[in-house]
Amino acid sequence: MAAPGSIDELCVNTIRTLCIDAVQAANSGHPGTPMAMAPVVYTLWQSFLRYDPDDPIWPNRDRFVLSSGHASTLLYSLLHLTGVTSVDEKYERLGTPAVALDDLRRFRQLDSKCPGHPEYHLTSGVETTTGPLGQGIATSVGMAIAADWLAQHFNRPGFDLFDYRVYALCGDGCMMEGVGSEAASLAGHLRLGNLTWIYDSNHITIEGNTVLAFSEDVAARFLGYGWQVLRVSDANDRERIADGLADARRTTDRPSLIIVESHIAYGAPHKQDTSAAHGEPLGADEVRATKRRYGWPEDAQFLVPDGVYQHFAAQFGARGRKLHAEWSALFERYRRQYPELATACEQMQRRDLPAGWDHDIPVFAADPKGLASRDSSAQVLNAIAPRLPWLIGGAADLAPSTKTRLTFAGAGDFAAEDRSGRNFHFGIREHAMGSILNGLSVSKLRAYGSGFLIFSDYMKAPIRLSALMELPVIYIFTHDSIGVGEDGPTHQPVEQLAGLRSVPGLIVLRPADANEVAEAWRLALSLKHQPACLILSRQPLPTFDRARYAAASGVTRGAYVLADAAGGRAPEVILIGTGSEVALCVGAYEQLTAEGVAARVVSMPSWELFEQQDAAYRAQVLPPAVTRRVVVEQASVLGWDRYAGATGTIIGMKTFGASAPLKDLLNKFGFTPDHVYAAAKAQLARKE
Repeated sequence: MAAPGSIDELCVNTIRTLCIDAVQAANSGHPGTPMAMAPVVYTLWQSFLRYDPDDPIWPNRDRFVLSSGHASTLLYSLLHLTGVTSVDEKYERLGTPAVALDDLRRFRQLDSKCPGHPEYHLTSGVETTTGPLGQGIATSVGMAIAADWLAQHFNRPGFDLFDYRVYALCGDGCMMEGVGSEAASLAGHLRLGNLTWIYDSNHITIEGNTVLAFSEDVAARFLGYGWQVLRVSDANDRERIADGLADARRTTDRPSLIIVESHIAYGAPHKQDTSAAHGEPLGADEVRATKRRYGWPEDAQFLVPDGVYQHFAAQFGARGRKLHAEWSALFERYRRQYPELATACEQMQRRDLPAGWDHDIPVFAADPKGLASRDSSAQVLNAIAPRLPWLIGGAADLAPSTKTRLTFAGAGDFAAEDRSGRNFHFGIREHAMGSILNGLSVSKLRAYGSGFLIFSDYMKAPIRLSALMELPVIYIFTHDSIGVGEDGPTHQPVEQLAGLRSVPGLIVLRPADANEVAEAWRLALSLKHQPACLILSRQPLPTFDRARYAAASGVTRGAYVLADAAGGRAPEVILIGTGSEVALCVGAYEQLTAEGVAARVVSMPSWELFEQQDAAYRAQVLPPAVTRRVVVEQASVLGWDRYAGATGTIIGMKTFGASAPLKDLLNKFGFTPDHVYAAAKAQLARKE
């Protein structure tokens, strides 16, 4: 425990008062947890964390995740006091403070680098966005997996390039959220000895004491998961905290949970206030009383006393700079001995792709029977992966169905016994899988995960965070429509495509045949700051004859003219489809063309990419003057009016599906070439 009047106590109280002042200035925020956990996090950063403040993206830095994101001022205060500097989106070091004192003064204000919850892409030193409770600890599992995989892939005798640890601070909310349980279960199964969670057990949530809804034995639960569980009975006892962290660091065969008992107390002894813990400033009188208790000038605001910056620099900063310099020298020796691996490591860190990564992507011959797009995707994935060594991923227990297993020699399985494998088994844990993918991605691996489209609902939070953090995660969703057939409406997605398309920054791709699948993969892997969803079928899709129809490279523009009227005639009617429904449009097109109708088929695999094109291109594909249009998609009709127009026809789903053989379902809901043809004829007969 810090001695009264010591420099350690002064630093801890500086953290506390900066947090208090930031929340008070904003008149918004959560001061309780930062105040209670300041000694814990101070001990971690000052005595254990390996981190160079001059380079917050040093690849072998330890990671600190503030899963209790509402306590954001705690992290911002540490970033300020330790002098962490900024990095831009091109991974260039700027030399400016990640968090200046003025940024803390503008906590929760517009365009501040100190938003209400930590944001990965906004504030250097924030390892992952942690707004929704549970996401931070789940993401930290992905970071820990990445550390072990990187060590196995890049380390060589005498060259331990990667041996970093991952720490996460969490609270009762993270313990209650199911995603945390999913992730903890997998972490224990994989025996991630480089992972430590610090659990702030303060027994307080927004509604009051946790006794209202949470009475389980957390320690017993984590022991059951296979974790080491340690206890610290007083969050102010820095010696016991240090002992716990040292014990966790020595334990390499399982993750560690350190349960820290804290009491959210302010100016008056033993005063507990749940509102201040969870969303309200203390108020001017309580701020003065609290500062008086700390021996702090009552009216001083954002005070950093003499010696505090220097003390952090002498320990945290000096240790990190020394370790980083040693690592950089090691890497230069490594480069001389293993030049190809060194180049790959640097490319990975910049999110660059190796030369020739796409050379083996197949070109699929025309085939009226074709392939399910999940099957063509499997071929493309296994053609790319050998040339892109840090492309790794798996499924939530569905790889045989999603066809996402890497099958080439040496791909292997990532397991507790072998960290070298590139196939991940997430178990039936879709929510945690999404969060873990984000953890892999912030660690600069190219990560993908797969499941049935209907289960994207279980992954909505991490998908949203991928987009918010601008991470190029690839989500592969198969069984994309009522084409699931007999499995019935519980497994037949209807509204999921509309939901995914509504996420800002997310690229949704629903390819129409095998060659569109190839282009979709090429596009998804070229993204550096956007996640992508590949929406794939279970049923076979005909492979179009690209000598007769347009090249699949049009996928990169989101929508393109696949088939057009002969002789350069302007189209009388436009048929628009995605995925399996494009073949229906082509079938109707052939019937119309045989009758002399000037018809056009537009394949539209991605709304988002199409909207990124200039107005001239969009008008070229969908001429505004051509209002006779038919849109076909086995999904909710929501949003399609923007392309069908006010008078066009939309053939889609307005109800849930049904359990029946595929052909019966397609007939029932109108997904046949004849029905599309009839809709086109009705459009042609319509008076303008």
